[in-house]
Formats: sequence, C-alpha cells, structure tokens
Amino acid sequence: MSLSTALRFPAHEAPECRVPAEALLGEGLLWSMAEQALYWVDILGGHLHRYQPVTQRSERWSFGEPISAVTERAGGPGLLVALRSGLAFFDPALGPEALQRLCHPEPDLPGNRYNDGKCDRQGRFWVGSMDFDCVAPTGSLYRVDPDGRHSRHAQGIAVVNGPTWTLDGRTLLLNDSVQGCVYAHAFDPDTGTLGERRLWLRLPASDGCPDGMCTDAEGRIWIAHWGGGCVSCHDPDSAEELGRIHLPARQVSNCTFGGADLDTLFISTARVGLTQEQLAVQALAGSVFAVRTSARGQVASLFRG
Repeated sequence: MSLSTALRFPAHEAPECRVPAEALLGEGLLWSMAEQALYWVDILGGHLHRYQPVTQRSERWSFGEPISAVTERAGGPGLLVALRSGLAFFDPALGPEALQRLCHPEPDLPGNRYNDGKCDRQGRFWVGSMDFDCVAPTGSLYRVDPDGRHSRHAQGIAVVNGPTWTLDGRTLLLNDSVQGCVYAHAFDPDTGTLGERRLWLRLPASDGCPDGMCTDAEGRIWIAHWGGGCVSCHDPDSAEELGRIHLPARQVSNCTFGGADLDTLFISTARVGLTQEQLAVQALAGSVFAVRTSARGQVASLFRG
C-alpha cells in the first residue's frame, strides 16, 4: 500500500482573516521557524511584510519595484529576495538600502518579472519567471545554487507558479497557471535536475487557475486557486482532490503552513483587477487568512548561500 492511499482531508477550522490588508497581489508566503513569523509580499505594491502571530506585530519594507518570493538564508543573515531587477540578499535589520545583488537570470527579458519560488532540501533556490502581462510564453524555471550560479530548467510558460516537491523529494510539481495545468517533473535531488514531465492535474476553467502550492508532512499537496476562491488538497500520487477550503476572496494566490506547531495554513489573496462592485462583495480581498488544521506542514528549507 502506498503512503497516499491512506490519506484523508484533514479536519480544519473556519478561515480567519489574520492580517487585514489591501494588497494588490499578496503572495510569497514563508514561515520562519527561527523568528516564529510569517513573511509575505505584495508583488505589485513592491512591499515585503513580516507578521508575528504571538504579538500580532506587522512590519513592512518597500523596495520600489515588484518583489515576489523570499527565502531565509543559512549562510548569512536575512533573506534571499526575488525582485523584478534580479535576486538579492536582504537583511531586515539594515533595510532595502543595503541590498546585496546576487544575480539576474533574465536581463534580456525586460517584459518579464520573477514570480513564485522556494528552496529544495539541498538549499538551492528555485524561482519561476513570467510575462508581466500574463500572455507571452516567456517564463522559465531557474535553479539558483548557493554560490550564485543559476541555470534554466523549464521554459516556454507564460506564468510559472508554485514549485513544490513530493515528500520523497523525487518529484517537482510546477504550475502553468495560464493553461490551468500542474505538471510533475522527475527530480534528481543530488544533481538538482529535472527529468521527464507529465500532466499531474488540469483544473477546469470554473475552478480558476493553479497558483501557489505547498506539501504537508503527510505528502498532501495544497493548491491555491486564483479566480476559484479556495485552496484544494490533493493526493500526491493520483492528484485526486481530497477536499477544499473556501475563502471570502476569489483571487487566492498562495498557501503555506506555519505557527509554532506548523498546523496553521496561511493563505494570501489579491485585489488587483477587481471592480468596485466585486470589492464591495470581497471586502477582505488582499488580506492574509489563517486556517487551523489537523495537518502539519514542513519546515521551510533554507538557502545555503
């Protein structure tokens, strides 16, 4: 019997608006175990946020350009951040003025920006890029090694989203959001290379587009539905939907587990493109929500640079 045959949809509480906000495009959720804090970004607003649940304290840093993904560093203080102008080290104690530029994998594509990203267990940062207008298939998936070298491992995608791995670390799941597809790539954890690709899941148009996603400690895959107003939970082998959590905002962009016991699912949302009539109904669009569950997440891997 495989691990996933015994998986069930975890019990959960109702979603709670944990960080009321009017983010144009909330994204980039990262739970810091060391700080017991949630990092998240407003991509289009150019802001990085840090929220500490115990004290309910929120902080914000402005970068003057889109910022889309963050990961903590093991080899130095602070974070590795993905800005439109490239990747850089950022120390919250010093502020954006002290950014240390690392690399820019796409200087020849000014119409692109970086999007979702996270580290594998070997401390390599995987970040996707996308056409700013979400139309041209100019996006790619990049691997950034601890020494700053970068390489391209998937391309020809308009909007690259949600990299996550199966529990054994041998399959990388990647979203082609515009096409509504989640692909499973064979993954070699030793070399950090992708192998054969297969279609893992295709969402119907009525369910929105697959956006950010994460893997819990039992191997279940959680997917944010942009335009679908929910987060769905899936069996990692069959992609069968086990259940979903509905949000009071349609543009659900990302999800990650956090909290002291990693049993709280944090969910980001957005308000970009919504009409005044839609905003009147979705008053909390752009906020960060939290859902207590019987599931547990995994500790986020650190960038080893």
